[in-house]
Amino acid sequence: MITRKLATISKFIIHKVGNKHNDTKNAFSEKEVHFDEESYELMLPFLLRPFGSVVQSYRFNHHANVELNEINSYSKQIFNDDDAFVEMSKNIVKHLFEQSNSAQIKTGDVLVAVFEGIEYKEMVTNAIGIFKIENKTNFFQTFLEDSSYDVLVQKGISSKKVDKGCLILNQTDMEGNIILSVDNNSYDAQYWLDRFLNIKYADDMNNHTHNYLDMCSEFSTEILKTSFGEQERNIFLAKTIDYFKENEIINVERFKEEVFTEENHIQLFEDFKKEYEGEQNVLLRNQFDLAEAVVKKDKKKIKTDIKLDTNIQIKLDIDSPDAAQEYLERGYDEEKKMHYYKVFFNAEA
Repeated sequence: MITRKLATISKFIIHKVGNKHNDTKNAFSEKEVHFDEESYELMLPFLLRPFGSVVQSYRFNHHANVELNEINSYSKQIFNDDDAFVEMSKNIVKHLFEQSNSAQIKTGDVLVAVFEGIEYKEMVTNAIGIFKIENKTNFFQTFLEDSSYDVLVQKGISSKKVDKGCLILNQTDMEGNIILSVDNNSYDAQYWLDRFLNIKYADDMNNHTHNYLDMCSEFSTEILKTSFGEQERNIFLAKTIDYFKENEIINVERFKEEVFTEENHIQLFEDFKKEYEGEQNVLLRNQFDLAEAVVKKDKKKIKTDIKLDTNIQIKLDIDSPDAAQEYLERGYDEEKKMHYYKVFFNAEA
């Protein structure tokens, strides 16, 4: 995540990207945008706000040599040569156009910017931002005509959120430039992340934590829920989050000892982990440092509701791993020929 309190826009240009499949063409600007004060004060937070909550970072990728990654090449030229900005921004749009391999890919405005004063992990650096605006919003415009006001509907860019965006920091580590990305219209994530940017998650604690939590979530749904029911799934997820909250270093062997009480569940977990690594092409480490910010963010995505076919839902607290085990009892009523849950409590909250 970044801090933008010192950030400024030093260069900015707008182009339009088409789509090969519906015969819409690119349209290019020849000059940079020079903002008036009101537009600038709206544009700067509009572009940078989404990256204030981004936890995981990426690095450029390429099957042969990362130096051949197009966006990596164009961004380096912009960083190294102020006069290259306009031409390289056009190349960025041309590269984006070439990735429109489906009629589903939307046309839109492409904003390319250079930012100064971006704060990232106690470093201050400059960065290149690439943004695609895919959806326009209707708004009313009033105007004066013949001594009376009238109204018409126009389309424009909403100042609430960008559709797609990336921030390429002029800061490197052992894996290359640090990249942040957002996608609020993720109808085709491969189009933006894999084909256009061609980036991969950084090999760091954030990625290790996310991958393991994602695997646990998939295991809870595909194995525990299917074989043992929602209650068992939710107990496991609650225990998983509790273990991650209580430990700064995640050790997989200790994790299994604390979370599982049934030996056959451990074997199911180990088998699923191997399968998951192969299918997702990821390596889940047996020990890694915990990224607390990732746990907080990923925890919000985990659903612990038990939805019943009788239009009743039971919502469990993921931060209370023992509650579902101690105060929720599952059984079967022979008379009604139906399953039931019995909930124990002292008082209604």
